[in-house]
Amino acid sequence: MEPILLSWSGGKDCAMALYELRSGGGYEVAALLTTVTVPYDRVSMHGVRRELLERQAAAVGLPLEVAYIPASSTTAEYERSMAAALEKYRAAGIRKTAFGDIFLEDLRRYREEKLSMAGMEALFPLWKRDTAALAETFCALGFEAIVTCVDTAALDREFSGRKLDRAFFASLPETVDRCGENGEYHSFAYDGPIFSSPVRFETGERVLRDDRFYFCDLIPSPSAG
Repeated sequence: MEPILLSWSGGKDCAMALYELRSGGGYEVAALLTTVTVPYDRVSMHGVRRELLERQAAAVGLPLEVAYIPASSTTAEYERSMAAALEKYRAAGIRKTAFGDIFLEDLRRYREEKLSMAGMEALFPLWKRDTAALAETFCALGFEAIVTCVDTAALDREFSGRKLDRAFFASLPETVDRCGENGEYHSFAYDGPIFSSPVRFETGERVLRDDRFYFCDLIPSPSAG
């Protein structure tokens, strides 16, 4: 099987992408590639601590490659950090990177352009899947995830910290995409068919940032391994 990278935020869509890649054959994910904001030591936008990402990667049996970016980083700074990480794997013979994107055409074009510049290609295992059906599949497969960030311009802050189950998806307003593909919410997947064991954590404080994004902090449980 061809080795590839998988872009990894720790959320439900990249978890589903990993499940699809492992189920479909043809590709073997060699590593998970994520971006972590310094000095917060958390994955960008999702607000999840790097320690939990590391435990998550261990639970799915893959190494985690971290590209560090400064707080309030520019697009150029982000792209430089990602290009350096991609070059490391391209030099090792990897030519493809997969993403959990579902339908945002401009984002797909951006990823394809940047990967082409790095001498690589993009894969989209969830592309054009119906998001309501994808949410149902997520539940049916036994995945478990929690909302870590809510964009209050689209969704009430009370959704922050909720478990992603059928009741959650059914309660989303009609204006919100079921998978939050437009950035309405972000999540952290902690159990399911790709995990050897659950990632243990406790929920901490809920905080409003930038007068818009409502985060639910996840605190790694001491007993987690």
